[in-house]
Amino acid sequence: MAASTKAVKVYGWAASPFVARVLVCLEEAGVDYELVAMSRDAGDHRRPDHLARNPFGQVPVLEDGDLTLFESRAIARHVLRKHKPELLGGSGGGGLEQSAIVDVWLEVEAHQHEPAAGAIVMECLITPLLGGAPDQAAIGENAGKLRRVLEAYEARLSRSRYLAGDSVSFADLSHFPLMRYFMATEHAALVEALPHVRAWWEELAARPAARKVAELMPLDLGLSSRKHEQ
Repeated sequence: MAASTKAVKVYGWAASPFVARVLVCLEEAGVDYELVAMSRDAGDHRRPDHLARNPFGQVPVLEDGDLTLFESRAIARHVLRKHKPELLGGSGGGGLEQSAIVDVWLEVEAHQHEPAAGAIVMECLITPLLGGAPDQAAIGENAGKLRRVLEAYEARLSRSRYLAGDSVSFADLSHFPLMRYFMATEHAALVEALPHVRAWWEELAARPAARKVAELMPLDLGLSSRKHEQ
């Protein structure tokens, strides 16, 4: 969505899994927004105007009227609280207990899943695109960690359709951007070997919001063109 009259603005590049996390939630919530184009290679995130939005020089940043937010999970929670609280467990009869379960699996995603899956994506996709050699020891270590995490997911998903219950929630959606890249590595077999995890991922990736955002996420993260220009 790219009309300058939109009230909600997201600054960043959609290939970033952190930016994509916010975009998926905006799409799920049906929020009209503008993705403000920025160039990572040009260092737009280090320019004074962006540092005024986020002093850490990172993306994404969201502007919602007079409110400016950074950190992707905080932005996504704000969007969902405001526009689709059921994705945080905030409606539908679950109340505080359901919200707590969503929070648990969001913590698992942030502290168990993302570090291991992110390390594999870095070594298997990004490092080669930057002309480096993958660190096979790091890949092996993190593949072992992720296997154990996914085995816990398999047990959970054998009892419920999604991580926080039988309805999709932010706990599931938050996985999508990094998983999109992870599934392009040879270690996708870790997911494919677990039937409930595989079904969960396939259903998540097939959601209209995820499919729309995936179109903005080239599997080379936009790094191939930069490599060719060097």
